[in-house]
Amino acid sequence: MPRQSPQALVLGINYPPEHTGISPYTGGMARGIAGHGYEVRVLTAHPHYPEWKLRSGYGQWTRHDSEDGVSITRLRHYIPARPSATRRAISEISFGLRQAFHRWGRPDVIIAVSPALLSTAIARFRAAITHRRVPFIVWVQDLYSLGLSETGQASGLTVRAMLRFEGWVLRHATRVIVIHERFASRVEHDFKIPKERITVVRNWSHVPAPREIDRDTVRHELGWSGHEWIVLHAGNMGVKQGLANVIDAARLAQLDGVPIHFVLLGEGSERMHLENLADGVSTVTFMDPLEADQFSKALQTADVLLVNEKQGVAEMAVPSKLTSYFAAGRPVLAATDPAGITAEEILRARAGIVVPAGNPRSLLEAVLKLTSNPDAAEALGRNGRAFRDSVLTESVAIDAFVELLSDVIDGDDNHPAPRP
Repeated sequence: MPRQSPQALVLGINYPPEHTGISPYTGGMARGIAGHGYEVRVLTAHPHYPEWKLRSGYGQWTRHDSEDGVSITRLRHYIPARPSATRRAISEISFGLRQAFHRWGRPDVIIAVSPALLSTAIARFRAAITHRRVPFIVWVQDLYSLGLSETGQASGLTVRAMLRFEGWVLRHATRVIVIHERFASRVEHDFKIPKERITVVRNWSHVPAPREIDRDTVRHELGWSGHEWIVLHAGNMGVKQGLANVIDAARLAQLDGVPIHFVLLGEGSERMHLENLADGVSTVTFMDPLEADQFSKALQTADVLLVNEKQGVAEMAVPSKLTSYFAAGRPVLAATDPAGITAEEILRARAGIVVPAGNPRSLLEAVLKLTSNPDAAEALGRNGRAFRDSVLTESVAIDAFVELLSDVIDGDDNHPAPRP
């Protein structure tokens, strides 16, 4: 008897309840296509990011859950307590091997989320052996080799090797999904992927829809002073974010005696190092992750929402926090490469201002500029919310996924990938 619903197998190392990075998008996509009649099965890891430790209650060798119409299988893998580039690679490989040796069933389409690139490559080999007729889609959230290059985490030889490796993985995908038009250009140019095999599906805002709040009350709940301007950086604290720049700006604010307070909300591999750097700096506070509703309130309550990127980072990723920032309706300040993808996104949305990365004085002056003109700041916040409502909606993204999956399953894709 023929199956009534198409089956999709989703492979990705990050999945809810992880609340930051690519996890909300993988989860949203899986729930979204399940809502369009797909039988969706996810092979993922136990929640561990960005803390790099297992979430309480998880850690079984194999765990099966069902949420929102999605069947979820969690596989135990190696999680490094201190995630250097080498340890992260081993972590990805261990997850990839767990995926490869687990039962996949009979999916009609396979969607692999990258990163993790190494586990995606292992999955591609497995698919070539056991599911060679099944369309294999790679959903690119970050450009792996470009990330190694821009963050300086690998030698030139390693970067060149990974560039070739990443190109091999993408060229052997049936279709490549990217999250931004500039990603599409890089994938086409750097990896020689035909344009017709690349599809842009924008990430969306995954925080709860903003509602009216009493900002004074929320500030009190969060322990924020009502007499200081709050500059909030929310999300991962890793190498890419280069947050020592923010600590230096906070130190300048303290020395200058200006009523500005920086809040770093979240976890990450660099948090302990940053807390040590901030010793004696009274104008910076670290906060642990918040639940979804309180997180949304925190974004709405801050005076300025901050994106900070390490010098040299320009093209590797679109910060996932931007979708949440735009939804909050607050002005965005980005310390980043003025010619990079983050700056382009903020300026396109007319939602904030951009200053060069690695310049704490410029960062502090930009905060003063925003806080000294509240009408202009409010206008930037409204622009960001309008951009979110018109461009970054989940329904548009899920519809694009469903259309693409239908095309490749029905054989309407005239550009199949070569077999490894």
